Amino acid sequence: MYRNHPQIVAFARGDVTGDRVPDRVYLVGTKTSDSPFIQQITLVVQDGKAGQVTTVPLKENVGYNPTLFLGDFTGDGIKDILISIATGGSGGIMNEYIYSFVHNQPRLLFDSSVYNKAYKYEVTYLDDYKVQVVSKRNELTYLIDISLRDPSYLNEIYDQNGKLLQPITGFVNPLSGLYPVDFDGNQVYELLIYQKIAGRYNADSLGYVLNTLGWKENRFALQNQNVAIFGNSE
Repeated sequence: MYRNHPQIVAFARGDVTGDRVPDRVYLVGTKTSDSPFIQQITLVVQDGKAGQVTTVPLKENVGYNPTLFLGDFTGDGIKDILISIATGGSGGIMNEYIYSFVHNQPRLLFDSSVYNKAYKYEVTYLDDYKVQVVSKRNELTYLIDISLRDPSYLNEIYDQNGKLLQPITGFVNPLSGLYPVDFDGNQVYELLIYQKIAGRYNADSLGYVLNTLGWKENRFALQNQNVAIFGNSE
């Protein structure tokens, strides 16, 4: 059963219009009575000076635990609006948007669905207990050594000589975490983005691709890329 009227599901306060007067930034949505699931999530900005209210519909407007973060991502000295919404899927996939709101004009700076289409990978199991990860965006290749994985896991994939029993490909999930980090301390935030590397199935986690994006020439560009692998627990 759904309530008919939208409610405030997230709130932040800060100057996003550029007039040095703090504005009110909301996410509103329709809550489900017996569930944390929220529909029709919408960005609403109330100008702190003039009181003008601007409503911005989101492309993917359903999910869980929507949050707001205000920070300068472009270097213009004015705070932008980061919206994060969990999809609730098993892969921990997030929908993320960043809007500039200078002069009460919404401008979409980042859309996670556009990012996911632009950053593609190939994951291939190799002989000798290796997994190759190719980042097609920047044409870099990484090798993950899985020789210390559980023997029962390896025996399903390799023969006793470390040769593949059959070809196996893995995959890299869409964006599952976006964190604003000011790496160089200049009051401008970069984006630290996590994408899980999976083997034969989603729960077969091999590590993460960590991409750092920074604002450059009117868009977010890749600055650094790392691959983090899972170690054995003690």
